[in-house]
Amino acid sequence: MRRSRLLLASVATGTTLAMTVAVPAVGQAHWRDGPKTTTIARGLDNPRGLTFGPDGSLYVAEAGRGGAGPCLTGPEGEQVCYGTSGAITKIRHGKQRSVISGLPSLAEPSGGSAIGPSDVSFDRNGKLYFTVGLGADPAVRDQLPKLGRQALGWLLKEKGRHSWRQVADIAGFEARANPDGGLQDSNPNSVLATRHGQYVVDSGGNSLVFVSHRGKVSTVATFGERMVPPPPSLGLPPGTKIPMQSVPTTVTRGPDGALYVGELTGFPFQVGAARVFRVVPGHAPKVVATGFTNIIDIDFDRAGRLFVLEIARNGLLSGDPEGALLRVKHGKPKLVLAKGLNMPAGLTLKHGSAYVSNCGVCAGTGTIEKISLPR
Repeated sequence: MRRSRLLLASVATGTTLAMTVAVPAVGQAHWRDGPKTTTIARGLDNPRGLTFGPDGSLYVAEAGRGGAGPCLTGPEGEQVCYGTSGAITKIRHGKQRSVISGLPSLAEPSGGSAIGPSDVSFDRNGKLYFTVGLGADPAVRDQLPKLGRQALGWLLKEKGRHSWRQVADIAGFEARANPDGGLQDSNPNSVLATRHGQYVVDSGGNSLVFVSHRGKVSTVATFGERMVPPPPSLGLPPGTKIPMQSVPTTVTRGPDGALYVGELTGFPFQVGAARVFRVVPGHAPKVVATGFTNIIDIDFDRAGRLFVLEIARNGLLSGDPEGALLRVKHGKPKLVLAKGLNMPAGLTLKHGSAYVSNCGVCAGTGTIEKISLPR
């Protein structure tokens, strides 16, 4: 499996699980000694990263549901079709509307497992930045319509009302620089906009890059592979080990000013093998928390506590679509909520609550859940 096919492979697995395993909707519930959850948005197409804007509204990246084509062969041999169904959606006072629509999207014919808009972030001046994924060798963009070539694999910025402009070609940087030295593959996933520029996690490239105000891309850190035991299904001899990619998926700023990065891990998606790194530009990444499974997002609350969102708490090969929201305590995970989280794909925190993109690999049935947090 290419090191890369990471997030796309994971969401492909996730869609299969979401379709075959019945998971109750979160809706509104209050479990004994557990957090209260409320659904604040419904009917979303593959909802991913989300954040609050300066106006107090919640913004979410919808990866879309693909379209009529052209269709390509996906990373696992499946067919994925191009369309312009991706969007950035604003949620406020119980209402939701697209602020940017018509963005590129690649998805299975069912509309699930989409690659498209991945994450959103505002800088201190209130400017909205967002990533659009790719999940492939940057060269595949040559097979796509002009809009696909101009946006898939890019960091983009809102420009005026309902429009956008290019900021940096993250996939193009992977093609030129290939920071981790592996096979060329790019999937811009998480973005963190700061006063100095934007940090972008390229999940396909196993890298964290920085984009200056002039659009220049440079490498901040790379995340190497580990040798791990293979799953029994491969039938390899005892003692055999295979490489497992890091697959970073998310970046946020910590209360200490450092960057924190969470990893999904690649095949075989080992349970408990995902880690959180502390990254200071100019220094090697340092592991600060361990024991997680397939991290898809992380964030700090106002008290400085780190929360972690797992897309599949029992591993992407388990056949179980249940995710989990966890709090980090002394470098280890402490469960906050798992019940009702179905392949969650985005996390942000505000005023004592977690906001989660639920069913992040589902077309038309994705939701945003508001989850009360323990004090």
